Amino acid sequence: MYPAPIEDYIRPRTLAEAVSALARYAPGEAVFLAGGQSLMQAMKSRMVRPRCIVDLQTLTELKGIRISDGLAIGAMTRYVEIAESQAIGPAYAALQDAAQHVGDRQVRNRGTLGGSVCWNYLASCMPAVTLGLGGTMQLLAANGKTRAVSADDFLIAPLETARAEDELLTSITFPAAPANTGSAYKKWGLVTDALPVVGVCMQVTLNAAGACSAARIALSGLSAGAQRAPAGEALLVGSKVDESAMKRALEAIVGSVDAQSDKWADTAYRHQLIRTLGLDVANSAFARARGV
Repeated sequence: MYPAPIEDYIRPRTLAEAVSALARYAPGEAVFLAGGQSLMQAMKSRMVRPRCIVDLQTLTELKGIRISDGLAIGAMTRYVEIAESQAIGPAYAALQDAAQHVGDRQVRNRGTLGGSVCWNYLASCMPAVTLGLGGTMQLLAANGKTRAVSADDFLIAPLETARAEDELLTSITFPAAPANTGSAYKKWGLVTDALPVVGVCMQVTLNAAGACSAARIALSGLSAGAQRAPAGEALLVGSKVDESAMKRALEAIVGSVDAQSDKWADTAYRHQLIRTLGLDVANSAFARARGV
């Protein structure tokens, strides 16, 4: 299919130009174009029918990976740049796990972290990883005001976020990680690099005695979209991090989340994926926390 007629195309040179261009239209009539891997499909199917496209490709302020009291990634940073970065350490390694297997090579070379998080598709890797790593969205409004929104509050439901119509996501920041922190992400799809039927992200911290002192777990692919798994987190914290503790935590997750049945997998299969993927992810995250 072809998109509905588009009246205007704007390629701003500054962030101020970008948000002011959006503000000239009624809500929903103008859209930001990041990598376009989701938006263009939505426009072709006429699920989205904008009058104006504001193309962010030339805004260098929205690109790049920076380490300074934590990790900051520009909203227009492409998956391939995240996957190949030497700056991302074990605490944030789940980002690279996900970026290496998002879509195919063409998608990884065009798709962006910010675009994925703002689209917030239920079967998408990056919203869950951002949630699992405790990311914070940095937003710029048309009036010049900025605000920071945690991933827990930003990701409301599939295709729904807390971003206002006149706001631009400029970057995603992740807090400085304590020593002995590691993270991992893994998904299962019908084919290699497909959208996740289920994906699991985990970030853990070990104390001096080798026990788990902090944990964040997030899931993707379920009907509620990216979501935390507090039942599993609670059982990991304080544990000695052996396989039985991991399995108890994963079983608690299975018992606490709604897993849908559809043409890709039924509920029982999704539950089993949480168990098997989760165990692999937990082993990888704890190994990275130990520096292995």
